[in-house]
Amino acid sequence: MAHLRLTDVSVHFGGLQALTEVSFDLRPGEILSLIGPNGAGKTTIFNVITGVYKISGGQVTYDDVPISGLRPHHILARGIARTFQNIRLFTAMTALENVMVARHCRTRASVLGSVLRSPSQRREEAGVRRRAMEALDFAGLADHADTVAKNLPYGLQRRLEIARALGSDPKTLLLDEPAAGLNPSESRELMETIQRIADTGINVLLVEHDMSVVMNVSHRVVVLDHGVCICQGTPEEVRANPAVIEAYLGSEAEA
Repeated sequence: MAHLRLTDVSVHFGGLQALTEVSFDLRPGEILSLIGPNGAGKTTIFNVITGVYKISGGQVTYDDVPISGLRPHHILARGIARTFQNIRLFTAMTALENVMVARHCRTRASVLGSVLRSPSQRREEAGVRRRAMEALDFAGLADHADTVAKNLPYGLQRRLEIARALGSDPKTLLLDEPAAGLNPSESRELMETIQRIADTGINVLLVEHDMSVVMNVSHRVVVLDHGVCICQGTPEEVRANPAVIEAYLGSEAEA
């Protein structure tokens, strides 16, 4: 059973057709990459899945339940978390506090309980802190838990975004260009992290322009061009597809 499925999803903004009948599945335990030129519709798909954009046609289902039209926090609570193309951390908060924020969708303490510091609220807060530390440790950031986010190097801020997303206990993780701005060593560490995430059973949907990352970690690849899916397959199949070579990887003559 596919955890996440897009069926004939279309999105238009006035006269602009951003997506046209895009369909694909994200299967359990899979790393699936979306690639394509700038403006192909990759981030639009992320925004559709996470409830930021409304679809104009088609359907998005998660565990066979339609999620199109749900608000972003409801989709997060169902187990779909994401990072962003441009880093969106709480820069004045510590790394630990950034990840603790992600636990809001898993907490149950009432406002009164928080004010009165009831025993159940204190237990829940301790659990939130413990789970946040586990996410930081998984991302290799345990030693930076008390560092203010804006003081972290760029590469560690990228890792913190992933740790924050993991802090919500997702079943599916959407990574939007996580290798952007990373040096080769950091990119290799990122690939290892993505593989470890998938090894825990979390599905990963990846948007990435770094082809070395895409081709080395992906089980399958979906290629978009002008909002249309032009190819799906294994990295080897996509690499050899003439339409992909022409639209994204460069024409044969240029190669």
